[in-house]
Amino acid sequence: MPTRLYSVVIDAADPAALARFWATATGWEVTYEEADEVVVEPPGYDPGDPTVPGIPLVFGLNDDPKVVKNRVHLDLRSESADHQAELVERVRKAGATPLDLGQGAVPWVVLADPEGNELCILEPRDTYAETGAVAAVVVDAADPPALAPFWEAAAGWTAEEVGGDVRLTRPDGLGPRLEIVRVDDPRVVKNRVHLDVAPWAADDQPTEVARLRALGATDVDIGQGEQTWTVLADPDGNELCVLRSRD
Repeated sequence: MPTRLYSVVIDAADPAALARFWATATGWEVTYEEADEVVVEPPGYDPGDPTVPGIPLVFGLNDDPKVVKNRVHLDLRSESADHQAELVERVRKAGATPLDLGQGAVPWVVLADPEGNELCILEPRDTYAETGAVAAVVVDAADPPALAPFWEAAAGWTAEEVGGDVRLTRPDGLGPRLEIVRVDDPRVVKNRVHLDVAPWAADDQPTEVARLRALGATDVDIGQGEQTWTVLADPDGNELCVLRSRD
């Protein structure tokens, strides 16, 4: 069986504070906390239970300064115009600030979290009716259709092209979408937000790492040293970690 998308990892100078912001933004819970790592998950989340949509957000200690727009960001879902406005107000009170990326007049709201990471609060869309609080994990790429086969294999999700971009959906249709969007800006620094994938318990981590290398992944040294996970970059240069096999 393939690996599957397992978590979103966000670098943070203050993991606890940033995790609490995102818990407020999503309505999720802090489920694990150490000085260098904090995890936020939907209430009742179990990776083996598809009835609770969502994906863990992992905040890891890293005080490297943010210098460019992130190549990975989160979109939050709203259920109505009133809910969108309420959500914008909630996250602004929690420390988010308005952000102009040249988006112009759009129906979604672009903000930055307290450490400067971009996020969007979307207007209501039927596409995201079953995603839970996080509508999409959005990845910038020079050529989304070219990158899609790699992430279809790495995430175990199904890809469809949408106006030159790509949307990947979990086989059961629940949970956030993984969206690959065309952006011409070159990648210049390590991503502050990256994706983790994990083999299933019956599968072998080294075998899955070799499979992803054959699909275009390359080895990356970001100073991780000896770890239980393997750090790779996708064909567009975005870092990802292949975790140990697990249920």
